[in-house]
Amino acid sequence: MLHIRVIPCLLQKNGGLVKTIRFANPKYIGDPINAVRIFNEKEVDELILLDIEASRSGSQPNFERIQDIVSEAFMPVAYGGGVTEVEQAQRLVSLGVEKVVVNTAALQSLNVVREIADHLGSSSTVVAVDVKKNWRGRYRLFCSATGREIQMDPVEHIKRAVAAGAGEIFVNDALRDGTGSGYDLELVRRVTANVDVPVIACGGAGKLEHLQEAVVAGASAVAAGSMFVYVGKHRAVMINYPRQDHLRNIFK
Repeated sequence: MLHIRVIPCLLQKNGGLVKTIRFANPKYIGDPINAVRIFNEKEVDELILLDIEASRSGSQPNFERIQDIVSEAFMPVAYGGGVTEVEQAQRLVSLGVEKVVVNTAALQSLNVVREIADHLGSSSTVVAVDVKKNWRGRYRLFCSATGREIQMDPVEHIKRAVAAGAGEIFVNDALRDGTGSGYDLELVRRVTANVDVPVIACGGAGKLEHLQEAVVAGASAVAAGSMFVYVGKHRAVMINYPRQDHLRNIFK
């Protein structure tokens, strides 16, 4: 099997590292730079850094803070949060960010995705999609900036995003976030069956078997938050990452 990327997803709020459950009640768990240094030692594939407050407050990316974090990283970093225009994306790349993640702005218009892809290339353009399953069992887009569901099929939005130039899709299940209950494999299958770009699955990972299941379902990469910042049933804060030989065994 080709190399499968296993990606810690770090959430940032007001400069600190936080973790949520079902996108709610962010709990402070430490300093992002310290986390990055530990992940350096553990030779992680790449990092995803998402500022969960920027779009909600209408702020642009905190470029100075991002530069501080990225300058410590030995691995590629994808950044998302508050990106609304191509000039911001260009500045992020100039600071060392390898991939720019767009979520809220893409819900409003895919023009920003098109412009970023035109200027930076599709390989640097990631569209993130938050998804909730409603009471009828239907998948719907969820805007974390407003806390509201959007009456649109996520797969249709994703297909349009890829047509606009997105070179990678990051799919996050809002209801499984932080639960450790496993990925929504049906969602992963639906998305990967409809696009020909890499798909990163996120939301619900709690053990190595969950990562394996998502890859079997079609994900090109798997991301997780709680799994890599907590240990034990009491969720003690400890940055961790599987040994490379363990990852090779589950993906062989």
